[in-house]
Amino acid sequence: MRIDTEELLQELWGHVYGAAYSVTGSRMDAEDAAQDAFVRYHTCRKEFENREHIRAWLIRVAVNRARDLAGAFWRRNRVSLEDAPELQENAPGADEEQVRAEKMRDLRRAVWSLPGKYRAVLYLYYYEDCPCEEIAKALGMTSAGVRKRLSRARGMLKELLSEEWKDD
Repeated sequence: MRIDTEELLQELWGHVYGAAYSVTGSRMDAEDAAQDAFVRYHTCRKEFENREHIRAWLIRVAVNRARDLAGAFWRRNRVSLEDAPELQENAPGADEEQVRAEKMRDLRRAVWSLPGKYRAVLYLYYYEDCPCEEIAKALGMTSAGVRKRLSRARGMLKELLSEEWKDD
């Protein structure tokens, strides 16, 4: 099965880009990795079983490319918080909305403060709704390893956020 690349770009760009961003933490590197994945799809002669197979393949290619980019020496040795996307502000309103928005910002900061291997599995599992088996294939690990990283990442988040939210 083959689908037009432009159609896939419109449908899957956010998923592929998000997966790459979860690995690199950089908008530019994530765009490069996602673009590379779609270029590879466009030029490959591989036949796919269905749309889900194409989606999983694109995410796997993007994650692998993102790892390559993130692993470059000069990228490993710099830290930039400016690349992290900011949560859009909610319109002024009820206190509940403001508290919820603040908690979402805290959660986002906590997720992005985690090491990349934990951040990537959290992103793919919770934001992209990927099953553990698909994440395992994309990251080149076992399903049990993915579940273990998810468990550890949840524990880290709980610890980070319990300090921030203990007054609430």
